Amino acid sequence: MRRRTLLAGALLGTAAAPALAAGTARAAAPGPSVTRTGSTTLDNRAIYFVSYDGLVNNNSFQKNGLLTHEGHQYAAWYTADRNAVVGRRALGASTWQTVRVGHTLRYDDSHNVISMGVSRTDGRLHLNMDSHSDGFTYVKSVAGLLDDPTGLSWTASRFGAPQSTLDGLALTPQFTYPQFVATPEGRLQLSYRAGVSGNGRNALAEYDGSRWTALGEWSASTGTYTSEHGSSTARNMYLHGIDYDRGGRLHAFFTWREQNGAVMCSGGGITNHDTGYVYSDDRGRTWRNDVGTVVGRTGTSDRVSVTDPGLVVDPLNPDHSLMNQESQSTDSAGRPHAVISYVPGRFGQCTTDYVADRTANGRAFHVRRTAAGTWRKTEIPVPLNSSQRTRLVLDRYDNAYAVFPYGRIAAASAALGHTDWKLLYDGAGLDAFGEVVVDETRVAQDGVLSVMYQEKSTGTTPSPLHVVDFRLPA
Repeated sequence: MRRRTLLAGALLGTAAAPALAAGTARAAAPGPSVTRTGSTTLDNRAIYFVSYDGLVNNNSFQKNGLLTHEGHQYAAWYTADRNAVVGRRALGASTWQTVRVGHTLRYDDSHNVISMGVSRTDGRLHLNMDSHSDGFTYVKSVAGLLDDPTGLSWTASRFGAPQSTLDGLALTPQFTYPQFVATPEGRLQLSYRAGVSGNGRNALAEYDGSRWTALGEWSASTGTYTSEHGSSTARNMYLHGIDYDRGGRLHAFFTWREQNGAVMCSGGGITNHDTGYVYSDDRGRTWRNDVGTVVGRTGTSDRVSVTDPGLVVDPLNPDHSLMNQESQSTDSAGRPHAVISYVPGRFGQCTTDYVADRTANGRAFHVRRTAAGTWRKTEIPVPLNSSQRTRLVLDRYDNAYAVFPYGRIAAASAALGHTDWKLLYDGAGLDAFGEVVVDETRVAQDGVLSVMYQEKSTGTTPSPLHVVDFRLPA
């Protein structure tokens, strides 16, 4: 089938040997390490309810729940009384200034996260929140607020009123998964899903410093996918992320979720299948597979489809509870990396309860493109012990860090081709619930990995929300 087409020099299973082509400079670089340097409390009574096995303040797919700009760090969350709050602190400070932005969480749904973005063209902070296949709430700050954090007070008057559009631009009545990403020129793009789980399309909007423009949809929900069990004619593409590298290329790993459960071996599983990859060199207008073939054009009927050739970089059928929306990053050479997770075949060829089976036998894998242009995959030898997602971070030396549920951190060195994964921090003392949020913007700025997590609780009893900092190699 065309859908199964792998690229030349395709991934050949778990990597067994290090890639040493980087040379002596790479070999001399320090390996990965984490040193806990401090912890702060955002809220002693953050809202707590378990939904889809997760928390609304700590779903790792939110981009960004925590970010750094101009020497200050920003965090967003919901309080016990359901108010949306944004906090600010100078890097290294122990206390946060907080502002309520005029919106209250509508539903006990962990999908309804708060995502933040910065438009560098005008120094505004943008927030999109509280959506799961319905309308969203959008709030933006005054111009220049993030460019002058010491000169401008952190007060509610610095934020505009909540809106149900992007400054008058209506997108879709079925909106989910807002992710802000800054272009190399400083424009701000908003990635989102239009539609519903199993029948949705990825789309982009763009802010140029004066107004928002809808770029349109770029992935398709149509086409026929057939497994050994049955067929499906509708689906959605779940992104593992959407990120620009230093050279301006936009990268996106993804998995497909089928609408028809007939494609899997058991109704207790999940219809996610295959890890795919596309990129864009024109700011998300045109999408190409790994060998450079155009497979989609944003805002047209030619969208990235399950039937397009050359998309799959790691094939997997729907019988192994592959997780959607895991994590990705790019290294200093612009090579894409991702973390994916599923139940390996050695534990059986049919998961019947995706939460229980992933918790018991799920494993994470590091997938990356090598300097030779091939794809390589390495199993990370740390059991998930959770149904939830893992975050990927690369330090300034391209060492890789996997931040697991409960705040555990494993790492592998670039010098050894990322084959030497080991646990560096076991999360002891955090008492974290499930997934965590990482500040993917801070590592490049000062070499610190900040992790936002919420303490375990019971029922709907509020619990503390924290940020813990780890120093990475300097």
